[in-house]
Amino acid sequence: MTAPGKADEFVPHPVKDQLPGVDICVNSNPPWPEAVILAFQHYLVMLGTTVIISTVIVPQMGGGIAEKAQVIQTWLFVAGLNTLLQTWFGTRLPVVMGGSFRFILPSLSIVLSNRYSAYINPHDRFVRSMRGIQGALMVASVLPILAGFLGVWRIVTRILSPLSAVPLVTLVGLGLYQLGFPLLANCIELGLPELIILILLSQYFPYMWKSRRLDQFAVLISVAIVWAYASLLTAAGAYKNRPLSTQLSCRVDRSGLISGASWIKFPYPFQWGTPTLDAGDAFVMMAAALVALIESTGTFIAASRYSSATPIPPSVLSRGAGWLGIGLLLDGLFGTASGCTASVKVRGRCRFYTVANIWSIVLYLVRLHMYVLLPNAASAGLGLLQFCHLNSYRTKFILGFSLFMGLSVPQYFNQYVIATGVGPVHTPSTWFNNIMLVIFTSPATVAAIVALFLDCTLARKHSLTRRDSGRHWWGKFKYFDKDPRSAEFYALPLSLSKYFPSV
Repeated sequence: MTAPGKADEFVPHPVKDQLPGVDICVNSNPPWPEAVILAFQHYLVMLGTTVIISTVIVPQMGGGIAEKAQVIQTWLFVAGLNTLLQTWFGTRLPVVMGGSFRFILPSLSIVLSNRYSAYINPHDRFVRSMRGIQGALMVASVLPILAGFLGVWRIVTRILSPLSAVPLVTLVGLGLYQLGFPLLANCIELGLPELIILILLSQYFPYMWKSRRLDQFAVLISVAIVWAYASLLTAAGAYKNRPLSTQLSCRVDRSGLISGASWIKFPYPFQWGTPTLDAGDAFVMMAAALVALIESTGTFIAASRYSSATPIPPSVLSRGAGWLGIGLLLDGLFGTASGCTASVKVRGRCRFYTVANIWSIVLYLVRLHMYVLLPNAASAGLGLLQFCHLNSYRTKFILGFSLFMGLSVPQYFNQYVIATGVGPVHTPSTWFNNIMLVIFTSPATVAAIVALFLDCTLARKHSLTRRDSGRHWWGKFKYFDKDPRSAEFYALPLSLSKYFPSV
């Protein structure tokens, strides 16, 4: 018989190594028809980042609509290859190896350098600057390749605890807050309905109608509805007398990418010519590769959580880092004008991701304008707090200070650049100034550095430090063979394991 009052007592939620209640886990294979539809939805989500990055960089290179369409085609093709490599041979987690905003600054620093100002013809300038970006990317890819395949990144990530991982994973998502509502507000009459419909379909309707189908296809359905709405507004002449910036954001017939894109185009290595190399550009691109490696590590941790896998072993993170470097090498070989990083999109891996990347390679370009807010990485980081002792002042200080610095330091650097046109670090070496700008404008990188330093040095000899940081929860996952579930989720096929060992 239950004692009086016991039934009403509050019991703390238990700590879970794996996220419960996941419909499609890392080893799941949905039916083929469902996989095809979900794959196309995944492709649409990936397209947004690709178009944004190309729109920023290509015009500065001297390229027009045709060149931008070709770069986007190349980006989607290489992104498909990189994602296949990462999901087959890398971490084997459901991540997308798409474009990274952290490579925009290094690419623009190359494009705007004085050595390309002599080219009067815009196409010649585009080709020459593309070759410069290619050379810098190929050299920069050596950093994650060596760090990953030589096991250096495995040593670094073994120092991570749940406490130091929280700011890293959280700010991988929150660090791009400038691209959230400010970007959506460029066309508020389309962006806001898209956001509202997406939330209704993914969060409210599935529980009201007791169906998870709307949750899985929420992006595809919401985009179709808003696209039809935008087409009606365009046909009705709602934007005829509006400013040019509004027409470019809201009209469905002003991008020009469909007319500029080839019907069939297969990108190939060195399609722009022989890459060129400048040492300073290579160093700046290496800084971006380091930032992409750090942010991708946070993404891998978030992906392992959302796919209901166990915490990812450091050896697998190192393996993923090596294949991230291979991805950067392919970006340089094909000429994507920017580098790649990992991003969380969905939860399944096998059949879904095979089809998804076929879409990515074959369907190069869809004329689509959409804003989708995906705070999954941020909430995955906050979920790691369950492993930490939140009643410890040490824990509270490390969390608060690292998150605050991770947001405020990049904000300072960005505002300084907006006000003066240059970064706050002033030395005779331009490439060193740009390296500092690349590193310290990444919220996740700044937060990870601060949190890891404080976690390793603050009250290091105190007996409760290990438990406050949650290291004891991750202890059995530090080495690949300590928990049998690690092999279940992350092991490579036997034919490949001897070439890329995980232990």
